[in-house]
Amino acid sequence: MTAVGAGAPGVGAPGAAAPGVGALRAGAPGGVFPEEVDRRFAEARQIADAVLFEGYVLYPYRASAAKNRLRWQFGVLVPPGYGEDSGEHSHQRTECLMEPRPGDRLAVELRFLRAQRRTVQRATAAGGFESVDALELADRVLVPWDEGVEERIELLVPVEELAGDGIVRRFDLPACEEMESLREDGVPVGRVLRRRERVDALLRLATQEVPGPYAVRRLTVVVENTADWTPPTEARRDAALPRALVSAHLLLGLDRGSFLSVTDPPEWARSAAGQCRNEHTWPVLAGPPGRGQVVLSSPIILEDHPHVAPESPGALYDATEIDEILALRTAALTDREKREARGTDDRAGAVIDLADSMPPEVLERLHGAVRGLREITGNAPEQPWWDPAAESEADPDRDRVVVDGREVGAGSRVLLRPGQRRTDAQDLFLHGRTAVVEAVLHDVDGSVHLAVTVEDDPGADLWRAQGRFRYFQPDEVTPLEEP
Repeated sequence: MTAVGAGAPGVGAPGAAAPGVGALRAGAPGGVFPEEVDRRFAEARQIADAVLFEGYVLYPYRASAAKNRLRWQFGVLVPPGYGEDSGEHSHQRTECLMEPRPGDRLAVELRFLRAQRRTVQRATAAGGFESVDALELADRVLVPWDEGVEERIELLVPVEELAGDGIVRRFDLPACEEMESLREDGVPVGRVLRRRERVDALLRLATQEVPGPYAVRRLTVVVENTADWTPPTEARRDAALPRALVSAHLLLGLDRGSFLSVTDPPEWARSAAGQCRNEHTWPVLAGPPGRGQVVLSSPIILEDHPHVAPESPGALYDATEIDEILALRTAALTDREKREARGTDDRAGAVIDLADSMPPEVLERLHGAVRGLREITGNAPEQPWWDPAAESEADPDRDRVVVDGREVGAGSRVLLRPGQRRTDAQDLFLHGRTAVVEAVLHDVDGSVHLAVTVEDDPGADLWRAQGRFRYFQPDEVTPLEEP
């Protein structure tokens, strides 16, 4: 990944601080964090880069593809003037538990993409230039596109300064323009204009003491887009993206202390971890398993200590696909499609080159991997430890559960309102939709789940025939009047 700085952004904050101690730094990493903290961050940046570029450009890697016309779905922090009525967010809030040591310092690295709008122009016979939808070159087809420029904001601050109201650090990245001349055989054929809009944002950090037997503090980090931008009437999302923080996420590290897992905290800290409030992001322990010095707060839900599969040959920017299938399909694109992909984005061109140059032994390595083996000794049990078919107390087709004082079971109509604590992004798209309950299910832990099909879903009959449903818990639905 290539880090591209934004020049020398303006940085303002209440109370000036010495460089490296509570001061912000923008651009490529280095020079702010202690060597050991920077090494730990480097270990976590591989998975952080996967978050940063998730969905950046999708197969078939062409700007003309429908799936590449609505981009950047994770961690987009838009100006507050646009986000209020659009359903987009202007802030992220991260809360986690940490055990700092006396004199400890907190390292913060805010990472995001900045949309750089690219305009393509063709040289005219009169010596001027005119904007075009596509410019045919020998090795690529250039089209208008929003490129992603990586930005990093670094902050190192003593933990004791964060007590109480904490600190606020503001930063701005100024607008800028660039021009690239295009020549073939020494003759000017066109040019590319690139423009970045001004981005204004802030970091708000504070800690609170957590009652208990250990010196634990709750860390709160808020990232907020503060751009004073009034969108034009009926402005589209494309107008807000150049002023947004895209794929925004945080790396947090302690000089000497450590963090506690919010997902799987120790028993004595479970209550305090449950009180942490995270909005539009989720913190997990990063780096090698067994360590807790680094937290990655990601807009994509991850598990503690996430990692990229060692077999992966490189970034494909499409984590919803299997690397083997994606590499094969990319290599099978036509020459014309590959030229369009190379003209869409340099990163897309790198994927094309990777697929074309992948040797058979690397491709074979993608076919599957065994992560671990365990020895089975003795005779296998005749029956599984739990057989749902033999469970006499559960009848999914006839069981009922009381929701808001009303019985709900197979055939009941409900309004879906997914909860934030256990649903994924796809469930959130169903908020406010109506559904029909197909079964009431009980798991071995005693929880109740409702299997539903969404009304007005053209594939509902197919899902029902295959026994494939969407599942919600009773507190995530509201009963509706029976037809």
